[in-house]
Amino acid sequence: MKTKVYIDGQSGTTGLQIYDRIGARDDLELLRIDEDKRHDPEERKKYLNAADIVFLCLPDDGAREAVSMIDNPDVRVIDASTAHRTADGWVYGFPEYSKEQRKTIAAGRRIANPGCHATGIISSAAPLVRMGILPKNYPLTCYSLTGYSGGGKKMIAAYEADERPASLDAPGIYGLTLRHKHLPEIQKMTGLTYPPVFMPVVDDYYKGMAGTILLQNRLLTGQPTAEEICERLQEYYADEHFVTVVPFGSNGKTLYANELAGTNHLKLVVCGNEDSTTVTALFDNLGKGASGAAVQNMNIMLGLDETTGLE
Repeated sequence: MKTKVYIDGQSGTTGLQIYDRIGARDDLELLRIDEDKRHDPEERKKYLNAADIVFLCLPDDGAREAVSMIDNPDVRVIDASTAHRTADGWVYGFPEYSKEQRKTIAAGRRIANPGCHATGIISSAAPLVRMGILPKNYPLTCYSLTGYSGGGKKMIAAYEADERPASLDAPGIYGLTLRHKHLPEIQKMTGLTYPPVFMPVVDDYYKGMAGTILLQNRLLTGQPTAEEICERLQEYYADEHFVTVVPFGSNGKTLYANELAGTNHLKLVVCGNEDSTTVTALFDNLGKGASGAAVQNMNIMLGLDETTGLE
């Protein structure tokens, strides 16, 4: 029997990307609500309770509302919104966080898909905290460069308009209050005592992301060099398929944020010397940063090879 899947919010950027990744699979049955009834509460509730797996690709309030409509205890949910990423009873959907995390996802009923910026920062900072290299009270500073698709339909339309403001030709620094919505999950999943100073930047390319943490080695436990940090991260992710660490010094002179666009892979690049270190996560904000991660989590929940439909 095929697994029944329903995408609530399929017309959004993440929903469409999930559909692209699973629409042709013969092991899944996609439930499709009529377009003119997708805002009908009773019709939505019917579909939400008829599925085995539900993807929520909605604003936060819409995701909370959708969860409240589910009364079938057998329905398993993967929420792509920010609504439940730090909520009790929800599993954070970053399988590479630890071996235990993958097992918890496999057994989970409610999975919170990570934020795109958060994926990059957590993938580099969390292992360093867990290995005792990055002190929990370290004053972490980080930034993240993203393609404009991360801003959803309105931002995509603005960037792709025939006539657009000249300002969109240049990188745009935003989140200027330094209270970006991904900070709570970053702090929780890294284990840092204080949220990092985080600055996101959007630029004129469709998709791809580069999230970078900046470290002063003298403030790290044992004062490791950049090369030693790279070696420890290689050990941490040694058995992973989608997350890899580039050998130190082999990355060339320039990093491009769209290098892994169109994939579900994430590559960590460590740069620096004896005194200072940067760790940059390169990945697709719509892939490992959103829809690809959601499909990977579904595969794990169903006991499938987690690369299914993602290669």
